[in-house]
Amino acid sequence: MTTPTIPEVLQRKLDTLPEGPGVYLWRGRDGEVLYVGKAKRLRSRVRSYFASDFPDSPRNRVLQRLIADVETIVVPSEPGSLILENNLIKEYRPRFNVRLKDDKSYPSIAVTLGEPFPRVLVTRKRDIPGARYFGPYTDVAQLRRTLAIIRRLYTVRSCQDRLPEERRERPCLDYYIGRCRAPCMGWHDLPEYQRMVEDVVDFLEGRTQDVRARVREAMLEASEREDYERARELRDALRWLDRLEEPLSVEIMGTGDADVVGYARDGDDAVGVLIRVRGGRVVGREHRFLEGVEEEPDSAVLSAFLVRYYVPAQDRARRLVVPFPPEEWDTVRELLPGTDWSVPQRGTAQRWLALADQNAMHLLESLRIESFETEERAEDPVYALGRDLGLNTVPRSFVCVDISHNQGRDTVGSLVWFEAGRPRKSEYRKFKIQGIGQQDDYAAIQEVLTRYLIRRRDEQQPIPDLVVIDGGKGQLSAALSVATQLGFPDLPIVSLAKREEEVFLPSRTESLRLSRRSPALRLLQRARDEAHRFGLAYNRKRRAQRTITSELLSIPGIGPTKRRRLLERFGSLAGVRSASVAELASVPGFSVRQAERILDHLKTVRG
Repeated sequence: MTTPTIPEVLQRKLDTLPEGPGVYLWRGRDGEVLYVGKAKRLRSRVRSYFASDFPDSPRNRVLQRLIADVETIVVPSEPGSLILENNLIKEYRPRFNVRLKDDKSYPSIAVTLGEPFPRVLVTRKRDIPGARYFGPYTDVAQLRRTLAIIRRLYTVRSCQDRLPEERRERPCLDYYIGRCRAPCMGWHDLPEYQRMVEDVVDFLEGRTQDVRARVREAMLEASEREDYERARELRDALRWLDRLEEPLSVEIMGTGDADVVGYARDGDDAVGVLIRVRGGRVVGREHRFLEGVEEEPDSAVLSAFLVRYYVPAQDRARRLVVPFPPEEWDTVRELLPGTDWSVPQRGTAQRWLALADQNAMHLLESLRIESFETEERAEDPVYALGRDLGLNTVPRSFVCVDISHNQGRDTVGSLVWFEAGRPRKSEYRKFKIQGIGQQDDYAAIQEVLTRYLIRRRDEQQPIPDLVVIDGGKGQLSAALSVATQLGFPDLPIVSLAKREEEVFLPSRTESLRLSRRSPALRLLQRARDEAHRFGLAYNRKRRAQRTITSELLSIPGIGPTKRRRLLERFGSLAGVRSASVAELASVPGFSVRQAERILDHLKTVRG
């Protein structure tokens, strides 16, 4: 493999890399994070990307060609680098890393243990203080079956009252149909309620045998005291419990509890499966698809699945069965202290593993079929966008505007252009905000649109079919006023608010809420995220330039021309600091004595 040419600025950073463990981020010319990696020794690992023996592949050649900068973060230990790498990949989603498909659409069951009278509810967010979460459930039918049996077995409240502070004057309908014993009226004492919640948690953890025994015991007690109505309810609950387990359980395969990881792969797609075994019986299955794995070894993909999905999971068993050792096995094991790892070759654990691998292969095959069918019948997102927004013309070209700042400083505007649903980077524009727009988002929006539309009109360039603003009603109003003043009253403008993904239109008083699966919403989100990324990169560049320029301004005898020459030659203030006297003196307009004075001054300022 031919050794690539390394930019001078990047080479200086490679020469000053630290030796210890840490994380490195390869960045492109616009600041985009291309790849996040971890290393035991940052210096040798990062420099190996430009060595002659670096593995030759199309992916590596593209990565090397795009690299313009590197950022390193030193950590005290190797397990710490794994956690930091995972967090950075979640934040930046680099194109060259192994990626877990987003699981935000999967619901979980939450038991609000932080409340005196806990509730059991379904949620897609994990932001309830003190709650215990089970899932996420990739099979919604399984979740519904689980909730159905909980409601038949237990009288857990479903209201949102703050108990015991709040009291009702009369109980709700759940009390009269036997679904709740009215703790809001003080008719269900706290110790008994909390014992019931403990049973719910045991049930959700898969300890159904213990739950079944307690239910059968309660049924017999009710029958002995001739409470036949209650005994019948508990009998029906036992039948429901048997029906619940039918689609979830397989034959008993040994004894004990274990978490079993299955794995399957096909090209650039892979899937990791987690089979939960409790009391020798399979009680649940979870999975995650992984992308961008084509040139990664299986051990690295398995390590990514374990670190990013299994380590943060709740309700882990003490025993973990894996198909083969993951990459950096010793380091990964430090993240799970007290866990007994196993790579079985025979026996009961091997049968569990074969079942998990079989599930993984089935899921991967289903993914391929689903992807093919989806591509066959997918709706064009551009036409869907025009239809959902009620536009008179199809928005074949549209722009998205975003404002980025750093606590009111270095405010910039970004504008990205999408054509036929794809970004057209030659039409991207960035704006240095001036005047009151530096402190006012509305004024910044107005400045960006004013400058952009006037220039397009004066240069007789085509006007986009749609303008999308990142923001809410206020940002939309600011943009509409500019369009009207400049003679574009019919230009379609909408805004997209990030918190609830609401779309605001001039013709509607209420926001438009598109389906999360809507291709139109996904296209808007993609444009919004691209505008944010483009603007953030420009904001960081300006902030760095301001910092560099402020220190160079303090050097005696260095004016704007010489300052520009230093930055063009060495790229940054760090590059100037690391330069030798001879290198500084070789810049046009600089003498040896002046070079010595510059270095002395920078050392004094740094000290």
